[in-house]
Amino acid sequence: MPSPSSSVRLRHEAQLIVEAAIDAVKPSVFLPPHLPQPREGQRVVIFAAGKAAGSMAESAEAHYRALGLDPDRLSGLAIARHGYGRPLAILDALEAGHPVPDEAGLAATAEMMRRAQAVSPDDLVVFLLSGGASANLVAPLGNITLAEKQDLTRQMLRAGVPIGEINTLRKHISRAKGGRLAAMMNGAEIVTLALSDVPGDELSLIGSGPTIPDPSTLAEARAVVERYRLQPAASIRAVLDDPQSESPKPGDACFARSRALVAAKPADAWHASWRKAESLGYRVVDLGQELEGEAREIAASHAQRVREARPGEKLAFLSGGELTVTIKGKGRGGPNQEYAMALALGLQGAAGVAALAADTDGTDGGVGSAEDPAGAFVEPSTLERATAAGLDAATMLENNDSSAFFRALGDLYVPGPTFTNANDMRVILTGGIS
Repeated sequence: MPSPSSSVRLRHEAQLIVEAAIDAVKPSVFLPPHLPQPREGQRVVIFAAGKAAGSMAESAEAHYRALGLDPDRLSGLAIARHGYGRPLAILDALEAGHPVPDEAGLAATAEMMRRAQAVSPDDLVVFLLSGGASANLVAPLGNITLAEKQDLTRQMLRAGVPIGEINTLRKHISRAKGGRLAAMMNGAEIVTLALSDVPGDELSLIGSGPTIPDPSTLAEARAVVERYRLQPAASIRAVLDDPQSESPKPGDACFARSRALVAAKPADAWHASWRKAESLGYRVVDLGQELEGEAREIAASHAQRVREARPGEKLAFLSGGELTVTIKGKGRGGPNQEYAMALALGLQGAAGVAALAADTDGTDGGVGSAEDPAGAFVEPSTLERATAAGLDAATMLENNDSSAFFRALGDLYVPGPTFTNANDMRVILTGGIS
């Protein structure tokens, strides 16, 4: 049997590996080399949206101030998730709801659109994009109300719709997403720098691409509604049925002076975690860095892989990507916590194994608070301690109640806001027998 000290060590090292991934995609690390140099006398307008908007704007502001740019030539607005704002000296900062949009997002988006429409053709617009912008930017098309948009968002989350399809639908019912914000900027030079949180790093899907040409179509958005049997309000159906709701496509004149770059991506976090695991003496087993699918099913397959490994060998099973949860119960949690709970059930207390599944942005599911958990730890004693506490793991998993399960055990991972967002990171360590 592994000693308590070996389990503590494995848990600590799993956290070190995840946090190495997070540190690799901090805006202060990746953003400055990509920030464009303004022409002589050119005004720089910075817009930022998403979970990393505050820290990306903070890094950009520091960069341009260090260049000696006259403060009169620098302005902008960052809209981040509640609790994810950062102190800014020149730029303005607002916060908005995530994953469900709120009134604060509605007001903040109206202000960003107002400023976008005031941009001059001679200006350099730097748009800093990160995942979460889809929820933070709220400007419904047609007669869609905020309440109707919120209801549709909750339906998609409960149905486990993958992020790419969620954003295809979002882009076609918004006045800001799917390239529409770029269309407001009066032909200005636009440079979009993105922190990717989507498999494949498709620019048009990151944050629903407010300044990116949208290759998806109204027909594809309608297909998402049908595929997942969503029940949108009549106002949403009306927008989706209106050909005038189509988003700007590649080649549209509004993108003539626009360019975009993925400045950091989940692969950067992934490789950092790999290097950290090796530095701790583990042989890395690659389970896939762009996994998608139902969290509990992926966890069950990973548990089987681990159980087939040679006992006592020091291995680090790494996986990334963005998993989903089809919510059927009344509990609370997120994909990483549900993965961890299903993994514990699959491992059945296997000796010398510990794991951490976490979202690099610092929150996994939850209620939209910055204090929500980012994920959860698994140890050999997880199920034994749960039974002692009167918890039935299988029943709680069926009720999607992973947060309550791990909270009772003291095994939630709650780092608070990380001010970045590069998808999920899951690590399973073996070789804990001392």
